[in-house]
Amino acid sequence: MSGASTSPLPPTGGALFSLHGRRALVTGSGQGIGLTLARGLAQAGASIVLNDVDPLRLEEAVAGLKADGFAATGLLFNVAEEASVQAALSGVESTIGPIDILVNNAGIHRRAPLESMPLESWQAVLDVNLTSAFLVSRAVIPGMIRRRIGKLINICSLNSEISRPTISNYSAAKGGLKMLTRAMAVEWGIHNVQTNGLAPGYIRTSLTTPVVADPVLERHIRVRTPAGRWGEPHDLIGAAVFLASPASDFVNGQILTIDGGLLASL
Repeated sequence: MSGASTSPLPPTGGALFSLHGRRALVTGSGQGIGLTLARGLAQAGASIVLNDVDPLRLEEAVAGLKADGFAATGLLFNVAEEASVQAALSGVESTIGPIDILVNNAGIHRRAPLESMPLESWQAVLDVNLTSAFLVSRAVIPGMIRRRIGKLINICSLNSEISRPTISNYSAAKGGLKMLTRAMAVEWGIHNVQTNGLAPGYIRTSLTTPVVADPVLERHIRVRTPAGRWGEPHDLIGAAVFLASPASDFVNGQILTIDGGLLASL
């Protein structure tokens, strides 16, 4: 039977978006977008491994998911320090279990005009927002390659494409993360590992508090956004579940922007 496909038939219906039997590690998930995404993946059936550098925050986040009936574990490590990442993840498969889904979410802001930005502020943002994705992905990818299944989701940003004053370090890091996403897709796609980016627009979180507090800038963003509002963390859940699920098995190297249409608007 020439031309017949030897690929297994894909799941259908709700199974396309089911994460049952999968384990997801979400970095920087003690609060904010990371915790919201972890909860969303848990609601789709995944077992969750939360990560943070603050032990109390991590403990509270894990307890909250467990109280709601979800399977959750915490891993305390600094995503920007190679030794910390290696110590936490070198034996993760034998202790917690295989990581099937990795969400590189950890991120920080250090705002300053570019001409007076301290080197420490520049480097800190690149370390946490860009280099950490390389370090954590490098630690979990051997197991994904060995099992020939895996999903990597890098949390990029609207600022992977555009910028504004005082966030040059953040824009540089997120622009780099966009291209790291595509490089990972190119190198690891042959192993049935899909790497994609989720790029939030302006979402109400602790990171955007300075922007929300500026009434002129807050209104400018809201008016420019075709949806007519700021995003909320839960607006990102559907896209994250899609990129983590069998529904995206032939989606690789893409950046899915969730911004209410802002990037499309003049």
